[in-house]
Amino acid sequence: MPPKPKVLPARHGADLLRARQVAAPIRRFIQGPAEPSPAQWQAIGESLMQGDAAMDALLDWMSEAGLAQSIPLYQRALEQGIAAIDEAPQPLQRLFAQVEATPAWLDTDLLDEGARVCCLSGLTGMRVLRDLGLLAGYQASAINRTLVLTGALENGAQRRIAETSKWWVDCTRPGGMARGAAGYRGTLHVRLVHALVRRRVSGMAEWDASYFGLPVNQGDMHATYLAFSVVFLIGQRLLGVPLSKDERGAVLHLWRYIAWLMGVDQRWLHIDENDATRALYHNLLAQAPADASSHQLGTALIDEPLQRHYPNLQWLRGRLNRAIHLSIARTFIDAEGRHALGLPRGVLPWYPLLTAPPRYLLHRLVRCLPGGRQWLSERGDRQQQAYLLTLFGDSHPRLVSAGQVSEADSPAAGTHA
Repeated sequence: MPPKPKVLPARHGADLLRARQVAAPIRRFIQGPAEPSPAQWQAIGESLMQGDAAMDALLDWMSEAGLAQSIPLYQRALEQGIAAIDEAPQPLQRLFAQVEATPAWLDTDLLDEGARVCCLSGLTGMRVLRDLGLLAGYQASAINRTLVLTGALENGAQRRIAETSKWWVDCTRPGGMARGAAGYRGTLHVRLVHALVRRRVSGMAEWDASYFGLPVNQGDMHATYLAFSVVFLIGQRLLGVPLSKDERGAVLHLWRYIAWLMGVDQRWLHIDENDATRALYHNLLAQAPADASSHQLGTALIDEPLQRHYPNLQWLRGRLNRAIHLSIARTFIDAEGRHALGLPRGVLPWYPLLTAPPRYLLHRLVRCLPGGRQWLSERGDRQQQAYLLTLFGDSHPRLVSAGQVSEADSPAAGTHA
């Protein structure tokens, strides 16, 4: 007799009609059948109840040993490797034996190629992540619930954008995901913060596990990973950055490894772009519809460009960037979604319409020149670094170090998709 299917959280497919409308822009990019099979649908539901067993087990030990003593050991292992710690505790050894064992499928040259492709996107890439990944993602109210309960709404949209952007840039520089490099450290730092948040929120009386499942679960981490890869690639097409199939494959390979380090289960990692796009569509169907938290987060993000640290013309540049972001969001979020997020009415998709054609021509022409692709990549890197400076201002652009994390102030993972 086959095993009885597990009872799934009520959020799973809570409003399929609305979910299909939200996911419609993704559906257009899928070749072949798009709908999940019954087995796939069941697996997605079950993923909402699954965490990160390896990191959760390490956190059990860290809590028993005391975070003040154990987190510095974790930080040292991040920076120097587990071999640098004499007589490292067994729980720490087990986790780092896993993360330092390079997966058989990993191609380090392809990682660096994926990073160069991310640089090619320049400022366009940062805008896509913000508007099509983060803002559009706020329609998924069940993911928002963790932000609400940890107080991340009070921390401010500008901080979330800054920290997420810094992590993304660290991960997407050539060599950034090498052991001990900034992207590698940042990714494992976020993984620890996710575990802290999972433990803290799941113990709150306000957390309804029968509806939400587990905080920061496999399904929601899967959605975040696909936002940084699939949504990023779709956004490049919409805004006129031409990428070849091999270039898109390199980006997917890079984010496959980042997600693996983040603790996303192997079954949710993708090689083929069409398979990854279909998986994102399936995931979006499972998400709960927008609620009041979507409006809170969306309206806070609208005015985020006004809070940046521009070197000059603060008033003008803030309002111009605000208009640009709203215009990009207009191309991807339907009228009901824009209303749920609190976006103003009457916004036109002027920015993509006016800038995508000349951007496409520029990239095509420059790539025909000797060294043209490298020039575009270096130019894009400078744009992204300058963008970070406008977000952080005089403060050093970095994530909070793992040594500063505690269960009381752990919500700022910054990777909400």
